[in-house]
Amino acid sequence: MGSCRTPQRREPPLTTRPWVARPGSATGPQDPRGLWYTGTMTTKHVEIERKYDVGDDVAWVDVSAVEGVAALEPAQEFSLTATYYDTDARALARAGITLRRRTGGSDAGWTLKLPAGGGDRSECEEPLGDDDEPIPDSLLDLARAWVRDHDLRPVATLRTRRTVHRLIGESGAVLAEACDDVVTAQTPFADGSVTLTHWREWEIELVDGPVAVLDAAGKLMRKAGAAPSPWSSKLERALDGTIPSAPTFGQLTERSRAGDVLHAHLAAQADALLGWDGPARHDEPDGVHKMRVATRRIRSALGTFRRLVDREVTDPLRDELKWIAGVLGEARDAEVLRERLLAELSGEPDDLVMGPIAALIEAELRTDHRKAHERLVEALDTDRYFRLLDRVDALVADPPFTPLADGRADKVITRLVLRAYKRVERLVKAGAPASPVERDHWYHEIRKAAKRLRYAGEAVEPAFGAPAHALAEAAENLQEVLGEHQDSVVARQALRDLGARIHLDGENAFTIGRLHALEQTRADEAAAAFGSAWQVVADKHLRSWLRH
Repeated sequence: MGSCRTPQRREPPLTTRPWVARPGSATGPQDPRGLWYTGTMTTKHVEIERKYDVGDDVAWVDVSAVEGVAALEPAQEFSLTATYYDTDARALARAGITLRRRTGGSDAGWTLKLPAGGGDRSECEEPLGDDDEPIPDSLLDLARAWVRDHDLRPVATLRTRRTVHRLIGESGAVLAEACDDVVTAQTPFADGSVTLTHWREWEIELVDGPVAVLDAAGKLMRKAGAAPSPWSSKLERALDGTIPSAPTFGQLTERSRAGDVLHAHLAAQADALLGWDGPARHDEPDGVHKMRVATRRIRSALGTFRRLVDREVTDPLRDELKWIAGVLGEARDAEVLRERLLAELSGEPDDLVMGPIAALIEAELRTDHRKAHERLVEALDTDRYFRLLDRVDALVADPPFTPLADGRADKVITRLVLRAYKRVERLVKAGAPASPVERDHWYHEIRKAAKRLRYAGEAVEPAFGAPAHALAEAAENLQEVLGEHQDSVVARQALRDLGARIHLDGENAFTIGRLHALEQTRADEAAAAFGSAWQVVADKHLRSWLRH
């Protein structure tokens, strides 16, 4: 049985890579060690370790002196051989991901490691298998957004002589493992040449102890002559100089180049799109939603800041982003509707719930969600989707900027954000149509424009700080108020259809009618809250930083 470690953390800031945020969530039995199972019975946990460079002549440090360590197990020595795989373009290494097959030691097998923020990594494992067996599909699925339909080839072979020291606590639990590694790396190149690299490093990895154990052990190691390693992994060190670098932007301010502000946002959202691909494929909580949001943010940025880019390049990409967002939306909307209706039903008095309404809602909408998710997984394995990701990569690697992108952000970006505000303002000032159907559409259009304004504020917040944050926050509140209204529109239509089918089947549709009335009330409340939410967005002080 394979295993996979992942961190349990809260939602990250907008620019943080998504796998930091990805919450551990059970779709199967909870493991008593705090691990959790996915639908394929793959366990997940996080690898928390510290690495240090050290010379060959430095004596091993006495880690038994670490506070909280009651004893050390006898040292164990292993000979490890690991073969690492990547695409010719080093797509995995560039993303900080490693995929290896290792023999020797207590954890021989296939391992995929994903960055998890703060130097930690999610670690996914599968059994070793025979020498000629292919890379396990379960690991390929987790890396599919980066691998796509490209071949994976061996890019390095590392042979490590490892000495392991296990730190035991007062209760007998293993707090951490300290390793003394002597490594020889063999890196082949397309021209037939091979590079050999040798180094020694110390690692201290958390098992069941507190992070303070790592800090204390690290302090002892530094005192002994070791230095924190600049490499995130052994593979990164072995491939030094052959991994394409990601774009960097330094500290963004309102005086930064306008193109840099947009570029930084696009790069962050491209990371998010790739990072949420795996959770979306496996229908993990928030996976589909977060991936959909990333596609929308990229598409919205290319729309709001269209004057900074060549639209002949970006407009076709926006069309493809709209396509995949639509496929994601089918799976997401069915899930949201089911949860909404079941939550409303649970709040109804028992004597007013007539018939197996909860079971009918659960069965129908869960089936809709399952079918929509199956269509999503099919789409995520198509050439069309892979080429979309290639185009997103190209966008981040070399954005097709226009000359306007060279202008200062406070002279260029602010005008474009203001245009996004004006779009909302024009819709509001047009007034509500008399027809209920047209009025629902009017609210929906304002909601979409408010979302675009929110995304614009979030995109430029790294450069403009609090003023951009305040505008984005107000726009988000307006979006959520009108989102509640739109959700009610969708829910009422679904309830009407469900009620009609129940009636034709001879079942009692009374409770469906109550839910429909409740949804109407929620829509009326959202409409009543619209005015005050808009007044906050319309406050001229909120947009005083925008250039008129």
